Amino acid sequence: MDRWQAMETLVHVVEAGSFSGAARRLDVGQPSVSKVVAQLEADLGVQLLLRSNRGLTPTESGLAYYRGARRALDAAAEADNSARGASAGMDGKLVVTAPVTLARLHVMPHIQRFLDQHPQISLDIVLDDRNIDLLEGGIDVALRLGALSDSAMTARRISRSPRAVLATPAYLERHGVPLHPSDLARHQAVVYHRAGGGATCLFQCGEMQEPVTLDGRLRVSAAEGVRAAVLADMGIAITSEWMFGPELASGQVQRVLPGWTLPAMDLWAVFPAGRKASAKARAFVAFVEELLTP
Repeated sequence: MDRWQAMETLVHVVEAGSFSGAARRLDVGQPSVSKVVAQLEADLGVQLLLRSNRGLTPTESGLAYYRGARRALDAAAEADNSARGASAGMDGKLVVTAPVTLARLHVMPHIQRFLDQHPQISLDIVLDDRNIDLLEGGIDVALRLGALSDSAMTARRISRSPRAVLATPAYLERHGVPLHPSDLARHQAVVYHRAGGGATCLFQCGEMQEPVTLDGRLRVSAAEGVRAAVLADMGIAITSEWMFGPELASGQVQRVLPGWTLPAMDLWAVFPAGRKASAKARAFVAFVEELLTP
């Protein structure tokens, strides 16, 4: 059998999560894909995929083979690109996932410039505050906020934003302005409990540290909900300044406790494990990094 074709087929099956998805990517019939994988399993003498009603998942042997095959395919593509010149690999579809609010406020308004710079690239942008499985979703690069839960990920920090206590002037006029982190216990908080957020925060002022546990009647799992609640004067929020960039600039929300600092919010570019980042994925990451660099 054609070993190179077999490796490419298995890689597409694992990344698509199905024979039919791989067939669409390869522009061949589904039976052809199934046959190639079956021949590869017979040749290696191991089961590479687990088949169930929920789809296909790689076995331990299958995942090891996938990672090796992915590296081999990436190395071959890199060699081709080196021979062709700097513009090689800057075409075709690029699939990106990003948090909704970060993308809406800071990335989407500038996407046309990226497309103008790279006219042979088409973009699929998946906006989701959840951490999508990159292999299952066919994602080339993910933008993720906060601490990464999986240390085995291939990731690079590309920017960071200060975090602050934010509220509208109307809320502060009604409830008073906190002067010390301990004052926050007397305020209603809009608690963001995803993407590095949470109820407990550590404030610092010089050598002093003050842990604070926020309390409130409203907990929100998406940044858009936090924005809506804060802008409706419902409470304070501890969040990255990215989330309220336009409103901070206009004065619609304001920082409180300016003498105290919080750990910054990191933005990471995350690539599928075992896969070398493509040239177009690296170009997109560099573009976002430039957008968010002060």
